Amino acid sequence: FVARIRCFRPEVVKHPRSRDTLAFVPSVFDDDELMPKEQALLDLCLAEKARNRKVLAYSVYTGTRDTTSRMKRVLEQSGLKVAVLRASVDTARREDWILDQVDRGIDVLITNPELVKTGLDLLDFPTIAFMQTGYNVYTVQQAARRSWRIGQKQDVRVIFFGYIGSSQITCLQLMAKKIAVSQSTSGDVPESGLDSLNQDGDSVEMALARQLINA
Repeated sequence: FVARIRCFRPEVVKHPRSRDTLAFVPSVFDDDELMPKEQALLDLCLAEKARNRKVLAYSVYTGTRDTTSRMKRVLEQSGLKVAVLRASVDTARREDWILDQVDRGIDVLITNPELVKTGLDLLDFPTIAFMQTGYNVYTVQQAARRSWRIGQKQDVRVIFFGYIGSSQITCLQLMAKKIAVSQSTSGDVPESGLDSLNQDGDSVEMALARQLINA
């Protein structure tokens, strides 16, 4: 088995039946210590607030290893107004829910990109920040364009945070190649391009795995 490190809280792996501890990995950062990406996001949000721009921040870790609650706390401690859109908000209600948060005066909206990748025009959030992307090219393309829609009067900024030399950067490079291919094609797609347009995420994961194995 593999014990994945949680940066801000320890990870304990237990046997599913006996509940014996199989592995323990301590946290890398103290609970009140900001990780570099968190600091970068905080700096971005404060700078954008000074320019009267709202930020849409994406995190793919919203389940068992939820990071959105910590992100919200980190940003609020610096005086920002933050809302977290969760899957518990019904799809049909999400646009109204977001508008209610905008009326409340939020500076930052945090959510999983899967929740807003289609059907929503988020013109109030001209700055988009990805803390992670996942492996689905289609999701990244759609989520990155939530505020780049008809009617947008501000310049749209899309920012991807990652650690130099990490597998996340390798993943982003692979995603960028596949997005470049998808954006350069139109009409009938040749058979050789289908793998690059795979929306299931398998191609990126397999390519990433191959690079890690060959490293």
